[in-house]
Amino acid sequence: MPKKNPAEQPVATFEEAMDELEQLVAKMESGELPLEASLAAYQRGSELVKHCAAQLERVEKQIKVLEGDMLKPFDAGDNEDDDE
Repeated sequence: MPKKNPAEQPVATFEEAMDELEQLVAKMESGELPLEASLAAYQRGSELVKHCAAQLERVEKQIKVLEGDMLKPFDAGDNEDDDE
């Protein structure tokens, strides 16, 4: 039975994709991967980034629907509890 190419493996959740991407980046940054493994890691990482971006875009669209398309920029310094 042929081994499945890592770039062809499905991704289940956003969190799993981010975890796998972090692991790939750490391996690549270590400089210990051979050329072919580095290329495969890069390809898989590219797939994971696309997957995460698509999920974030989908969630953003859902939020716009829920908020009536009135998204406002988040201001971390704008805290309503500061009046106390």
